[in-house]
Amino acid sequence: MSETQENREIPIGIGSDDFSRYLMDRIKMLEERNTILREQANKIELEKRFTENQKLKYERELRQLKSELEKLKTPPMVVGSVVDVLENGKVIIRSTTGPQFVVGASQFINSSELVAGARVSLNYQTLSVTGILPSSRDPFVSGMEVIAAPDISFSDIGGLDEQIREVRETVEMPLTKPEVFERIGIEPPKGVLLYGAPGTGKTLLAKAVANQTKATFIRIVGSELVQKYIGEGARLVRDLFKMAKEKAPSIVFIDELDSIGAKRLDTATSGDREVQRTLMQLLSEMDGFNSRGNVRIIAATNRPDILDAALLRPGRFDRFISIPMPDSVARATILKIHCRRMTLSEDVDIEKLASLTEGSNGSDIKAIAMEAGMFAVREERYSVGMDDFLKAIKKLKVPAEKQSLSEGMFV
Repeated sequence: MSETQENREIPIGIGSDDFSRYLMDRIKMLEERNTILREQANKIELEKRFTENQKLKYERELRQLKSELEKLKTPPMVVGSVVDVLENGKVIIRSTTGPQFVVGASQFINSSELVAGARVSLNYQTLSVTGILPSSRDPFVSGMEVIAAPDISFSDIGGLDEQIREVRETVEMPLTKPEVFERIGIEPPKGVLLYGAPGTGKTLLAKAVANQTKATFIRIVGSELVQKYIGEGARLVRDLFKMAKEKAPSIVFIDELDSIGAKRLDTATSGDREVQRTLMQLLSEMDGFNSRGNVRIIAATNRPDILDAALLRPGRFDRFISIPMPDSVARATILKIHCRRMTLSEDVDIEKLASLTEGSNGSDIKAIAMEAGMFAVREERYSVGMDDFLKAIKKLKVPAEKQSLSEGMFV
């Protein structure tokens, strides 16, 4: 608004007091307008800053996406292995396709790591060595290592005192007291085979060994080594023993050995032949041309009669420990172990219960104790009585006799 227009708005013919009041109102109106304009300016400034921050954010995301795109567009690397390192800085490598090449290596690679047998990454076009790769290991094999030791000790196993002593002499003592064997001048047994009827405590013994020793404990079920594709089972066996050597002293426990260790037959299907290839690799790793180092082997089976003769020879399994069906004294000991945390009535006669469970194994006795406890839980009582155990024995129908394996099978 120009000065002329403002002068026109001034009323004509008014007194000085009215004119002063007019000016004050005018000033107040202009101040309010100024305040509104300041608020609008501040709002615009905040919006400008927000827009700039958003711009920086989007520019950062754009750079990340461009970097990721560049990585995805990078040519693939070829995996190879070093055959030999030459004096002129060249390296003989074997690619995954098979042929060998003499190539150069990046100057940023540590020369001490570039040795024969190392896995390396190769440029897709020139096949020059660009980096050192970690040694390959199947994640399935890594998962076989028992990290948390089972909460089973030898005191939790009843009726197998002689078998526990032999297992400790064969597996635990060579790891904890190797000087005893050196003083006598003999090599400690390399492997022990536990055989017996199902439910007699073979796997339980292995769990106790894992609990007692500080060595790396590696558990595998024989059927897990049987793979679909040719050579996969043998590769798993190689990786298994390679990990055992790297983490030595170590113990390898093979459960259900008969699933891969059955006798080799002339008439076999393609699946049987693949199992036999896995078995031959296992034989080689257990006692082949190369030493397996400070690695002890425990195996368990309930069918020793079908195992291959090459698997049973000394050097692979030096000890054969029979796990028999428990007698009356052993059954009473096992029953006490399973009942030691239970609240029992005074009328419970462990010796009588042991005599009533003739022909039962350790698993059966555990099931009887659990079932007797369930009878007490069902009636919301505070203790387990003799009648509960008698009803449990009757319900589970424990047979009078169970087939046991012949202890003279390996004589």
